[in-house]
Amino acid sequence: MSKFALLFLLIFFGGIFAALFFSSAAAFWLYQLVYLLNPDDRWWAAVIPGLPYSFVTSALMLFVMMLNYRALTSVSPWSRHPSFKWIVILLLLYVVALGYALAPNTHRIFLVNFIKLIVIFFVAYKLINDEKKLDISLWVYCIGSTYVSYLIWGTGRNASGRVEGIGFADGTDGNGVAAVLAPPLVLLLYYFWQGSKKLKLLSVFCGALIANALVLINSRGAFLAVALSAGIFTCFMIFSKWQQKGQRAAAVFVIVVSAAGALYVTDDLFWERMGTLKSFEEDEGRTSGAYRMQFWWATFDMVGDNPFGMGISGYNVLSRTYIPPEFMGDMTSRSVHSSWFQLLSDVGWPGVVVFFFLFVSLASTSRKAKKYVLSQENHNHYFKILAIECGLISYFIAATFIDRIRAEAFWWAILFVMISSNVFYLKFQEARGDMLRRKGRVIGGGSSG
Repeated sequence: MSKFALLFLLIFFGGIFAALFFSSAAAFWLYQLVYLLNPDDRWWAAVIPGLPYSFVTSALMLFVMMLNYRALTSVSPWSRHPSFKWIVILLLLYVVALGYALAPNTHRIFLVNFIKLIVIFFVAYKLINDEKKLDISLWVYCIGSTYVSYLIWGTGRNASGRVEGIGFADGTDGNGVAAVLAPPLVLLLYYFWQGSKKLKLLSVFCGALIANALVLINSRGAFLAVALSAGIFTCFMIFSKWQQKGQRAAAVFVIVVSAAGALYVTDDLFWERMGTLKSFEEDEGRTSGAYRMQFWWATFDMVGDNPFGMGISGYNVLSRTYIPPEFMGDMTSRSVHSSWFQLLSDVGWPGVVVFFFLFVSLASTSRKAKKYVLSQENHNHYFKILAIECGLISYFIAATFIDRIRAEAFWWAILFVMISSNVFYLKFQEARGDMLRRKGRVIGGGSSG
């Protein structure tokens, strides 16, 4: 048995033990690792038992939540976060769409997977209910992404100048993998700035491997995602009026080091591909640039005739009818190549409206959390929330160019923002409300006596 296979088994069974006897949050950390390590498809899969690892970790999460439900609900009730109602409504729209989906069998399969994902989402919110647990979850994400990046480094590019076939249980497409790897870079930027010396070194190590993997994958969407999200975070570091000692100097240092690292790991092939961002040209596959935008615009025509959407893969069914032949090529069907247009084609305008309100709810609650921690003069928490928000922005940007509206990492990015709002704001508001209610009862009881 290989050393890594043995290490995985130790982590897997150790994680089960930790979730049962030490911290229920360990169940979600183990779930994250199983998703990121994807043991069924790795080179060491043949030497480990053929267990349903993802199912076991999912069942473990549900079990430990039910075992500790009352204690968990006291600190992380679902009703306290306003975003949950929009997630439930969006899921219901997908359920209703099963009745008119143009590809009912495909819709049914992916709907079941989406329901499982949302259930895990709800459970994880309860399990990760304090700052330490949130930090560990973020680090599990970063370290798991580093392992995948290590595999990509060892594999290298194929004849087309891309890296394919190394990914996760819900997809191995290079652009999809790059979208998962993009958010950890801005998180590592925060930990490099605020962490201890050991965390700084770990951040540099993980960041270097992940950045190298993104260069090898050659994903333009991920490049934009990293550039814009990291740019937003460093701009806040430099120009924000909430400053810590040496903050601006640290931001400048990060920019210089990142630029030097980028120049070192990038090559001509990478910059040649990034150059097509402004020209909207694509010589191979006709799947991006001007061609991709044609796929996007076709969605409006489809939804004009089907305002409630066409169900999952309904776009593919109608693509030959609505997309001009010169953009179809030899393909019998096309995908929309954008998570936002994918949402529109799946569940129509109602789905877009519901997701808009979900995003507004996320942004509003997170803004209140930042305002609250600033009122407590806790600038560290402010920038941690900001880094998590930038991670969400990063995935959203990358998801603009791929069909990932129901992907695990897409909803992880949302989950981490919701958890940070609960950990740094909602919990304290609830405690403050309880205190005021108790005080009111005491005053009321005294006056009546």
